[in-house]
Amino acid sequence: MTITTDLVSYEDALASYDPVMGLEVHVELGTKTKMFCGCSTELGAEPNSQTCPTCLGLPGSLPVVNATGVESAIKIGLALNCEIAEWCRFARKNYFYPDMPKNFQTSQYDEPIAFNGYLDVQLEDGETFRVEIERAHMEEDTGKSTHVGGATGRIHGASHSLLDYNRAGIPLIEIVTKPIVGAGERAPEVARAYVRELRELIRALGVSEARMEMGQMRCDVNLSLMPKGSEKFGTRSETKNVNSLRSVERAARFEIQRHAAVLSSGGTIVQETRHFHEDTGSTTSGRVKEEAEDYRYFPEPDLVPVAPSREWVEVIRAGLPELPLARRNRLLAEWGISATDMQAILNAGALDPIVATIEAGADAASARKWWMGELARSANESGVSLDELAITPAQVARVTELVAKGDLNDKLARQVIEGVLAGEGTPDEVVDKRGLKVVSDEGALAAAVDEAIAGNPGVADKIRGGKVAAAGALVGAVMKATRGQADAARVKELILEKLGVSEG
Repeated sequence: MTITTDLVSYEDALASYDPVMGLEVHVELGTKTKMFCGCSTELGAEPNSQTCPTCLGLPGSLPVVNATGVESAIKIGLALNCEIAEWCRFARKNYFYPDMPKNFQTSQYDEPIAFNGYLDVQLEDGETFRVEIERAHMEEDTGKSTHVGGATGRIHGASHSLLDYNRAGIPLIEIVTKPIVGAGERAPEVARAYVRELRELIRALGVSEARMEMGQMRCDVNLSLMPKGSEKFGTRSETKNVNSLRSVERAARFEIQRHAAVLSSGGTIVQETRHFHEDTGSTTSGRVKEEAEDYRYFPEPDLVPVAPSREWVEVIRAGLPELPLARRNRLLAEWGISATDMQAILNAGALDPIVATIEAGADAASARKWWMGELARSANESGVSLDELAITPAQVARVTELVAKGDLNDKLARQVIEGVLAGEGTPDEVVDKRGLKVVSDEGALAAAVDEAIAGNPGVADKIRGGKVAAAGALVGAVMKATRGQADAARVKELILEKLGVSEG
């Protein structure tokens, strides 16, 4: 069954309404064990093999807080410019759902570990937008449901469901923004930029790989519209578990158009959760959204409060790495590139490979050239990301070194990279196997130049007559004769020397 949704154009929606967003991002922490028990968090294990009485919620079992999880939460809070609570505690969030074996989630309610922060994000044109952070709190993940027998992978139409509790109890940090207002037509772009910046920050802290495609980072997009000139927020919808940067932007844009269509026709927005569909970029209704009181929160009686000392917090603060925005601004200045160039590098996922290539000995310009040129093209043709290519930054640095020494020219270097990507070995091994070194024997070059001049007398006469640009044809003939293995600049010098013409 195909469900169609009435939309107004994006331009018409923004002409009448101002969007208000709230973004809730769940991040799975990369701890070795779960948040409240000692079960492993390693991926790929047999279903239900990484469980115990505590994460299954069996009677008599007692939770114990994972100290690394608390430390990771503090790191995230500090990096988000939050205040860190001197005292906080866990609560039970009660609801019945098959993937929550205890029938409640151990979370934090009115006493989060981190609160009142902000994250500055850069948009495509270099503009900075500040997103205010309401809170970052600790909780645990749920199990995983697999619905079998249906066409959509959802419970509707499925013949049966399978439950895997390996993920139940894995530490989560939920990061909740304050209402994001004032973004106007750029609201979807702001949403995407915020989640991207948050992902980079999480990775820089080393607390999670934050791989959205693997569910390690998921975003709920809350959106409402208010009429132009109004200060009263509209009723919101919450699009759940959006798992890519592109989809965050598309979900926000779609909901702006859908809300505007409903409101413009005199309808009422229902406060509900919604599902995002990657294939169409649309959302469909899930369930009516609960309010906080529906969860019957109360303090978790089996866990003592968490009271991080100020000394510990300051030790953690002192150990924070350089954060992504500061790092980009530093590199932008060091490399002497524009904000647009840096944005292109970020969009290509090339920043870390470029930095690693420079650290391996390449100069910044060469590192950028190869990752943003030949390697980006190869990744695009193969449908993989740059970090999935079968070449290391150290190998790219070696290629740039061979070019700088004159052993390779750009054409030969591209062939070397092609060979490394094809699994033919290191750059030096590819050079040896394919015989790709630049011809540096002056005698051999001089002979090739003589042959090119003799074979193209008309071109030689033009050059003697002062048309130095015509030398390009003779350079091309020599390069062809040497299978591209000559130094083109040196070839041109030899041609002009033999014809008695100066470059000037």
